[in-house]
Amino acid sequence: MDDNKLLPKLSQNLLEILNDEEYYDITIEVGNDPYVKFFRAHMVILHYRSPYLRRILSTNKKKNDGTLVHIKLPNISPEIFQIILRYIYGGKLSLNEYDTLDLIKVLVAANELNLQELITYLQFYLIKNKTNWMEQNFNLIYQTSYENDSFLELQKYCTDLISKGPDKIFNSLNFSSIPEKLLVTIIQSDNRQMSEIQIWEYVLKWGLAQNPNLPSDLTNFSKDDFKSLKNTLQGCIQIIKFYNLTSKEFLEKVLPYEKIFPKNLYKDLLKAFLSLSDPNSKPVDKSEYTFSSLPVLDDESEHILGLSEYENMRTIDSKIITYQHIELISKWIDRLEITDKLASSYKFKLLFRASRDGHSRGKFHEICDNKPRTVTCVKVKDSNEILGGYNPNVWKSDISNGANKDNFIFSFSNNKIDNYILSRVTNGNYATINNPSYGPSFGGSDLIIWGCIGCYSAKRHYEKSIRTENVFGVEECEVFQIA
Repeated sequence: MDDNKLLPKLSQNLLEILNDEEYYDITIEVGNDPYVKFFRAHMVILHYRSPYLRRILSTNKKKNDGTLVHIKLPNISPEIFQIILRYIYGGKLSLNEYDTLDLIKVLVAANELNLQELITYLQFYLIKNKTNWMEQNFNLIYQTSYENDSFLELQKYCTDLISKGPDKIFNSLNFSSIPEKLLVTIIQSDNRQMSEIQIWEYVLKWGLAQNPNLPSDLTNFSKDDFKSLKNTLQGCIQIIKFYNLTSKEFLEKVLPYEKIFPKNLYKDLLKAFLSLSDPNSKPVDKSEYTFSSLPVLDDESEHILGLSEYENMRTIDSKIITYQHIELISKWIDRLEITDKLASSYKFKLLFRASRDGHSRGKFHEICDNKPRTVTCVKVKDSNEILGGYNPNVWKSDISNGANKDNFIFSFSNNKIDNYILSRVTNGNYATINNPSYGPSFGGSDLIIWGCIGCYSAKRHYEKSIRTENVFGVEECEVFQIA
């Protein structure tokens, strides 16, 4: 007899136990006022099926006086917990019975209860069977997938869709409501399979949707209308590669929106496109400049700052640091004094960005392992503080210490380039930590990103501490390879 044929009967019996009103020994209060529901359950089953509930039950031992154990789960709705509870007891779910939105809620609840089997199963089910729904509700899927490290399959799905099918996101029902951060991520995707003119048209569509009171006809825009649209789109305009447009596309699609561009940037583009005789040709891209980090200038700054000076600004594809930071870090790499002239011109190639690739130590290692000469930069959550470190060696996942005497870590406070701390390694045998359970980490505890107990910094193998408080949160993390 096939052993699996016996499982349905076992599952049915366990579900009957769930419905039994005589032998339960725990009550679970689920939901928040005014919508709360009480469930009866059995501690031994919950103990072995959910690591999260096991921890709670370990602190709520049944008393000898016969009083029932009572626990609360306020973050889960009663309807969703009913689905979860049937899975815990019966080991199966009829997923076709539920709306896709309910399945997303079940996934989030399963993560809270640490039901890893269900987390993995639901992700694959959604990707295989609910792709149309997820494309139409991409903003929800994207935000849910990056809430924690458990939804790796959904994160991969989101990354693939951003690079291979961004048009599906732009055509989704809630496109106009996606946050600017997600829009920027799509624009900056290295592999997105859309032309620059398509990107620009969708960005305009998004910007206009954020300002529903603007006139439908551009010729009726007032000065304040253009200013509102400019304020909305300034972050996107900086990272669109307008040099990839043809002269005809620029004249038809960009020229009418002159007033939402920084004046000197617009003059630069206008000079390049008007010099072309063929309307279907493109100007030569100034590869030494990128618009991803050009400063947003107000009218007064644009007037004071001449065109030639604007053109000479070097920039970097970063949400954290500027080219001024790059120059200073490059001097530290070469062990130069701050007043020395920079001898080497390093290129900083973005490898990893947490907001794009996932706030995940696993994604960090997947992308950055075996890459030498990297600079890690971290934006501390709810502050203007920047932390980082330089590692000449490759990152690994082999549970070892990286040895090198040239490592250093650093911090910038209050977003000021001259308010920094530089700390070089003093014990070269413990320059870095190579461990799949850690993100980019320097020293024993000198700068740890996504370690076993979070993110922290405490002096150990480097010459000085780079911050006063040990524990911190990460808003953004970027890793660059220098060459």
